[in-house]
Parts: sequence; structure tokens; C-alpha cells
Amino acid sequence: MKWAEISIQTTHEATEAVANIFHDLGASGVVIEDPELVNAYRRAGAWDYCDIPEETDVETVTVKAYLPMNEELDDKLASFEQRVNELVNHNLDKGKGAIACKEVQEEDWESSWKEYFHPTRISPQIIIKPSWEDYVAIPNDIVIELDPGMAFGTGTHHTTMMCAQCLEEVVREGSVVFDIGTGSGILAVAAAKLGAKSVKAVDLDPVAVRVAQENVTINQVEHLVSVARGDLLTGVEGQADVIVANIIADIIIHLLNDIPAKLKQDGCFIASGIIVERLSDVTAAAIEQNFIVEKVVENGGWVAMVMRKRGV
Repeated sequence: MKWAEISIQTTHEATEAVANIFHDLGASGVVIEDPELVNAYRRAGAWDYCDIPEETDVETVTVKAYLPMNEELDDKLASFEQRVNELVNHNLDKGKGAIACKEVQEEDWESSWKEYFHPTRISPQIIIKPSWEDYVAIPNDIVIELDPGMAFGTGTHHTTMMCAQCLEEVVREGSVVFDIGTGSGILAVAAAKLGAKSVKAVDLDPVAVRVAQENVTINQVEHLVSVARGDLLTGVEGQADVIVANIIADIIIHLLNDIPAKLKQDGCFIASGIIVERLSDVTAAAIEQNFIVEKVVENGGWVAMVMRKRGV
């Protein structure tokens, strides 16, 4: 299948807004090339091996998304450019704003990950290991094998790492977990390996659903994790002990309207994909839905929140 890789050079403050525009245009996820994040990984020794040079321009973030090469693409590109230019009306600096578009084959896109994706510890217990590399586990390691494919998630972004760390703290033996916007299935697999008895993973994008299912199978947790196509919580039956959503602030605010009915009493909602500047908006929406914000974690300008359903 042919895809258009759309990329834009922007600022840290506009990253979430650009991601939201891509989402509205039909992209199920984005690739965020954050030079500050790359430098932080290099300095922390999070990668066993890395030949990526130190980034000098840490102010420019490149955000990429992949859209099908079809008759709607030209209109989507025009809409994207217009909405990016309108960010100034919301007091957001788009930065360089340079937009590029190139055609890629799905298999070429998948192969490009292999040059940069290496085993990475994303939480005290959880290691993300590419399916094509070896890793020698130490006691208590939870190793997740991953082939991100077109679902964009390698688990190494701040938001995914924070969600994984929060899952370690709240998932118990026998927990029921919903992973909303699962992407490549990292958090769903993590929940299963942390002891959940049942995990429902949903994503609107059929490519993400396929890749997530493949990663569930690779990690041999298909008896615990079910993957389905769905629009957020629409069609998800039952109630969970833990719901996790690593998306963006506006969608989390919208999702909070439906969370109470899908969460068991005293259940826990983990939300991330939130830039620091939107924390107050999400907090206000959570309080309105009778949630207690138990924990806020910040990393690299991004926030993860742990919210508890208030008892009655």
C-alpha cells in the first residue's frame, strides 16, 4: 500500500495542536522527532547502542503522520496547511512551519524503524525490545517484543513511558484493563504481563488494530488481550479496574464524559498525551466528572495523570 508521509517542522508548544490536526485528517498516530528527547536518551544511556549524533537545534520538533495516497489527499494537505497557519490565532507559534510530503511504501516505512529502534527500558520493570534484536533479561524484567509497523508506536516517547510506569503501580493480579487508542498495543501487552486477567484494546485505525494484534501474538498474551476496531469507548462492553488512554488532551476531555460508566467503583483512569499547558483543562474536566486526581507525572513537557473514580 502507498502512503504519503507528511512532515512539519514546528515548536514544542505547537506539537499537540499539530498532532490534533493530523488526527482530525484521519491519521491514527504521529511520529514526533523531538531533539531534546533524543539527546536525553543518549545522555541517560537508555539505548544499548546509538550512532545518532547529538542534536544541536533542540527548538525544532518534526511531527510526521501517514495518510493513504488516494483522491482525498490533496484536499487534506490544503486543509492541514491552512489549519497550521491558523495556530497563531490560538497564540501558538508554529515555528518554521516547513511542510513536506513524500510517497512511501508500507514496507519501506516499517524498515526505516530498524535503523534507530533498539532495546529500551521504559519503566523499572518493562523493556521494549525490537523483534529483530536480542536482549538478555535480568530478574524481574518484563520484556515486550515489538514490531511497530505502521501503527507508529515504539514505546519510547515520554507519554508512553509515563503510562507504562503508572500501569506498574496500579495493575494488580486479576485486573480488567481497557487500552483506548492502543496504537501498536504496547500498553495492552504491558498490562497483560503485569498480571491483568483481561485486557480490551481498541483503536479506530484498522492498520493499528492489525499491528497490535500481531504484537499481542508475538508476546503470547492473546489469551488475555482482545484487540478490536472501535471509536474510543463506543462498543466496549463491561467495566474495567483500569482504563488507560495515551492520546491528546482534547480527546481525553471528551473521553472523560464516558469513563465513569465504564470504570468500576474506585477504578483508575490513566491519561497521557497531554502537554503541560493543557493540564489545568484536563484536571477541570476530571473534577467535573467526580474524579480525584491522585498523581501527575511530568516529563519533557508532557504530562500523565492518574485519576481515581470517587467513591459514593
